[in-house]
Amino acid sequence: MRTVSTIQELRTALKNIRPQKIGFVPTMGYLHEGHISLVKKARETADFVVMSIFVNPLQFGPNEDLDSYPRDLERDSQLAVEAGVDLLFFPSVEEMYPTGSRTIVSVHEITDALCGASRPGHFDGVATVVLKLFNIVSPDYAFFGMKDAQQVAVIMQMVRDLNMQVEVIPCPIVREADGLALSSRNVYLSEEARTQALVLSRALAEAQQLLGKGERNVAALRQAMETVIGTSPLAEIDYIELRSYPDLQLTDELAGTCLIALAVRFGTTRLIDNILIEVAKEEAACSVR
Repeated sequence: MRTVSTIQELRTALKNIRPQKIGFVPTMGYLHEGHISLVKKARETADFVVMSIFVNPLQFGPNEDLDSYPRDLERDSQLAVEAGVDLLFFPSVEEMYPTGSRTIVSVHEITDALCGASRPGHFDGVATVVLKLFNIVSPDYAFFGMKDAQQVAVIMQMVRDLNMQVEVIPCPIVREADGLALSSRNVYLSEEARTQALVLSRALAEAQQLLGKGERNVAALRQAMETVIGTSPLAEIDYIELRSYPDLQLTDELAGTCLIALAVRFGTTRLIDNILIEVAKEEAACSVR
């Protein structure tokens, strides 16, 4: 694996690769098995795999964890090598934003809810850095985890709207054996908070079970999830949302492709999780995607 830190180095390295198909895995580092699963999918799909590690300041709010976000390039490099990454791009903030951030990409409507409502400006930062990375790498395929389903929807909308020549490939959430979705921020959790955070997957499982029994009322499903999360003394709910996907529209009765998403704080650590479900319009069962 080769590691580069400048845009020019990366572009020069990729000149010798084309016309092979390039798969791209953008990350903020502190890699875990969720990231590795994206690399595995990229290796199956493309001829050459590029990974970026960049903690993007534009997507952090003024009171968020930019400065404390976990970073360990040596560890990440070793994991990337073992996973089969061919080229690791590790730029500085100055390399990515040499004149600041005077141009911002904004995807409207689907960024108004969920994490977009809780973290104003967050998805402007995400869309901006992803567009820059796509322009720098020019990948054929880009791989994103569905743990942040709204982010996937935003990026796919941007790619469609701007007629970009990259195929965005969503990949399944990777979980611990006990159900906790993998996240770089899990390292912030105390032992007690880590145990209590299991209410997230339990709440989603409760909603799935009720849907399987025929419940379609959004208010009833949300209340059932709140009850499960309420068993955790440390849990502070940011949001519980049930929406159509990928347009993220509100509905009173679920039908079609639906996202059940939540964000919950355990102390200063904010975790997100979701499931994507196909709900039959009749009184039929539902299935998780």
